[in-house]
Amino acid sequence: MNDRITNIEIQLMHHENTIQQLNDVVTRQQMDIEKLQKQILQMTEHVQRMAPSMMRSPEEEEPPPHY
Repeated sequence: MNDRITNIEIQLMHHENTIQQLNDVVTRQQMDIEKLQKQILQMTEHVQRMAPSMMRSPEEEEPPPHY
């Protein structure tokens, strides 16, 4: 009986260790995701400043050449 309890405790320790390792990975991944989201937003804003939209407002549109 004592060996059985010891084995269960050992398994529990391994499970707790595995859960902690997985939690660390998930935490790092979340931090990476947030960092990448910020970078994408910055890059999107930068591209929009560098190359304005190709779409013009109706007031800015020139009439076609046949008019």
